[in-house]
Amino acid sequence: MDGPRWFRNQIRGKGPFLALGPPLLLGVVALVLLNTGSNRVTGISGLILGFFAAPALPALGAPFSDASRYPVAILFSVALWLIVGVISSRRATRNPMASWSDFWRTYWWLTIGIWVGTLASLFVATVVLGRSLL
Repeated sequence: MDGPRWFRNQIRGKGPFLALGPPLLLGVVALVLLNTGSNRVTGISGLILGFFAAPALPALGAPFSDASRYPVAILFSVALWLIVGVISSRRATRNPMASWSDFWRTYWWLTIGIWVGTLASLFVATVVLGRSLL
């Protein structure tokens, strides 16, 4: 029962949902930082971690837009992380002897790319719009 095909199906079935774990954790930490701290360090840390957890926030205008758009951005971000999980699970299971380490290695490469794009959007918002975020 625990053969390569069974293990492959486990990675493909659970991988997309496990991909939601790290962003969820980052989102919770961001909320705690933003709601408990009142200094510049907690504000910047909370903003960056929140954008890492929900990378669609800058695409919908956060932090300059109306807060009513944030739930939509969070839903888009959940969809993005599910897609990253699907891609990671598919790429990891190309190998007949796939393992969870293959899944997480692919996941983190894709995640780093998303986070670089998120940091670039923060930089553009700061420089081009002339508003200080950091």
